[in-house]
Amino acid sequence: MAESMSDRQLSELIGLIYDCALDPSKWVETMEVIGHAFHSDALILTLSDLKEGRALIDHSMGWTPEWRLRRDQHLPEVNACLTDWFSSDPSLDEPFVASRHLSRDYIARSPYVQEVLSPLGFTDVMHLFLMRTPERISELVVMHHERFGIATEHEIRLSGLLLPHLRRAVIISGLLETRGIEKDRLVDTLDLVDVGVILAAEDGSIVHANRMAAKTMKQGATLVDDRGTVAATNPSGTRELRKAIQAAGRDRTSLGDAGVAVRVGRDGLRSVSAHVLPLKPCDTQNGRVSRAVAAVFIGKPPRWHAAADAVSSEF
Repeated sequence: MAESMSDRQLSELIGLIYDCALDPSKWVETMEVIGHAFHSDALILTLSDLKEGRALIDHSMGWTPEWRLRRDQHLPEVNACLTDWFSSDPSLDEPFVASRHLSRDYIARSPYVQEVLSPLGFTDVMHLFLMRTPERISELVVMHHERFGIATEHEIRLSGLLLPHLRRAVIISGLLETRGIEKDRLVDTLDLVDVGVILAAEDGSIVHANRMAAKTMKQGATLVDDRGTVAATNPSGTRELRKAIQAAGRDRTSLGDAGVAVRVGRDGLRSVSAHVLPLKPCDTQNGRVSRAVAAVFIGKPPRWHAAADAVSSEF
């Protein structure tokens, strides 16, 4: 466990992160909690659609508009540095930490450091990579002020604990194209989403399936309704789905990478996967989703390089 965070605090933070997947506006308050956990008061979270040239998520904490603009003017240098870093093919789970991966000579000569970071009192920068493909890129940038010093093993361990959940939240935000969903209107809103979504109870029983998911289960090629319980057409997929759904209902911290990309098709349908998103049980006027602990999203697997073993082994 990372220093200064109890199991309860970590679980609550993970819960806030997942809430952001369905309502991206919640990133503003959630980033404050993330910053406190990382001993940082300046963060930047981005999800960019490179193909369409637009920002799907762009939130800052601890940056004035003027300094954020000044920082963005140095993005060519930042991107060049990160491109060089990626040329060594590091794991996407490994954060880039300036104090560990840049030479003192580079830091002393860097215009970005001298014109932005140093005047603001930042002594270190961490980049947590959530997504990186030709189409989309997402990262959480954590700045460390001189009063906290450089990033330590505490921040490195914490990044490992939070990264799977941050990544999953951004994945779902991308699938939903960052359209917010109000919990009390969840069922009605899910029918407007152009991907299949199943709300499941802890035992795997189907609480609700939107129109796309109902059509998918009726076709029976990937997921099926097995006597009221969601199941995959391949036994291993069913086991992984059940494992992820149960973890979502019992302890979010234990979910890890399970369910990020579970293959649910037969051998000829390797391109179909399911993503499991934990949900806080919520009460509605008609009570339809009060038992739901997880949302199962059905779709093609992410084409970005992900660190999850299930993804790397299958694709």
